Amino acid sequence: MREKNTDIEKQEEASNFLKGKSFILLFIFSVIYNDMSQKKINILVAGATGYVGLDLIFLLSKHNKVNIAYLCAQKNLGKSINFFDQRIKKKLPKISNLNNVNWRKVDLVFLSLPNGEAQKLINKVYKFKNIKFIDLSADFRLSNSSSYKQWYLKKHKSKKLIKNSIYAITELVKDVIKKYRIIANPGCYPTSIQLPLIPLLKKNLINTKNIYIDAKSGYSGAGKNFKKKFTHKNLFNSTHAYGIYKHRHMSELDEQLFKVKNKKIKYIFNPHIIPTFRGILSSIYLDTKKGISIKKIINELRIFYKNNIFIKIHNLNKSIGTGNVLLTNNCEISVCKTRIPGKIVIFSAIDNLVKGASGQAIQNMNIMYGFKESTGLK
Repeated sequence: MREKNTDIEKQEEASNFLKGKSFILLFIFSVIYNDMSQKKINILVAGATGYVGLDLIFLLSKHNKVNIAYLCAQKNLGKSINFFDQRIKKKLPKISNLNNVNWRKVDLVFLSLPNGEAQKLINKVYKFKNIKFIDLSADFRLSNSSSYKQWYLKKHKSKKLIKNSIYAITELVKDVIKKYRIIANPGCYPTSIQLPLIPLLKKNLINTKNIYIDAKSGYSGAGKNFKKKFTHKNLFNSTHAYGIYKHRHMSELDEQLFKVKNKKIKYIFNPHIIPTFRGILSSIYLDTKKGISIKKIINELRIFYKNNIFIKIHNLNKSIGTGNVLLTNNCEISVCKTRIPGKIVIFSAIDNLVKGASGQAIQNMNIMYGFKESTGLK
């Protein structure tokens, strides 16, 4: 009897030993997996001291999945980024030149550069397979180089890479962003306009003629050199219409709206600069299709964006402005009646520096790397 008990005890000891080993292996695997899942991506911001660059760095400094490895600019080399934006409390690398970058240690480059500069840099470093790019300029927003030259009066320096990029309003292309190394972040006006228009065009709910877009933006949309671009009197106390016949953002609007219906969408777009630093309010006047009620318009927008936390569709006839969206990645949309049956106005409000630029860029990054979409964004 004792021998049998001894055998049973030995079997139990062996079983417990194996269980212990399994637990240890499982624990080690868990530690390794968690370490891998917590690994941060190394970020470079080119154009760090502009309005968009500073908003981008401020948001990235609070993002728990990134390591800001380089902050690059042409001027103010060696200075701290906190000198330009006191909101940024985190200790970050000093401003440096792109020539000093070790590209093998960079995972993602944000390019907040003047039009024409991002294409040159991407052309130079695209050979490093480890690097992805999010371009906040217009360099990869258009699908062919001839259109780029027509609208931006510059020869494209990276024609072959255009096909490797995607124009990315996050909510409209989030299912395919991961397939691309180059993300073209849309313009601020086109973001505010397309978010309400694209779903309605896709559902064939509105007429494709007689669309009038009246959009107003804070002066930060023109960059730090806005005083050279806008020389009218009383800049900080007046509203000013500009780009009446041919604003550059029309090029991407033309192309993206055409893709939806496979035909040219007729619209008039008139931008204004207003005496406030940030924010865009676009007023879009259009005709609904016969038999389509205004409630149908609102319901379809809500259905389209039901899984998108940054888009808010208001109840009918809600008066909105930019106040609620400033410093956020949100877009608020309100559909309103007019006195003419079948004619409606849609108001769309965003922060031009966040949802119109830096916030959407981070939203795109989160999708690219499989992070939670709202990480780092309010």
